[in-house]
Amino acid sequence: QVEVVESGGGLVQPGGSLRLSCAASGFSFSTWVVNWYRQALGKERDLVATIFSDGGGTNYADSVKGRFTISRDIARNTVDLQMTSLKPEDTGLYYCNARRGGVSHWGQGTQVTVSS
Repeated sequence: QVEVVESGGGLVQPGGSLRLSCAASGFSFSTWVVNWYRQALGKERDLVATIFSDGGGTNYADSVKGRFTISRDIARNTVDLQMTSLKPEDTGLYYCNARRGGVSHWGQGTQVTVSS
């Protein structure tokens, strides 16, 4: 069964850190482009970070550059998103997406709330 599952969300104060993890089952992340998206309440889903399959290059939305880091753990078959210096505007439902060719797998999302 092919599945993508996110974990690690929660409530954190402004300036704090969280590490999200995206685990794949039924396929290997190593040959897929993996993205993290987030969706704030009432807004569209926005791309936050991408890790590419060839060489593991990365790309980030301007709003998170220098604060978020996406990484791939081939042994664990996960893609993590380390988030630091969190701001209230980082609040949202964070989704993991794996894409290869015309195939796309989405997780159910994990909630991140940044609030004092």
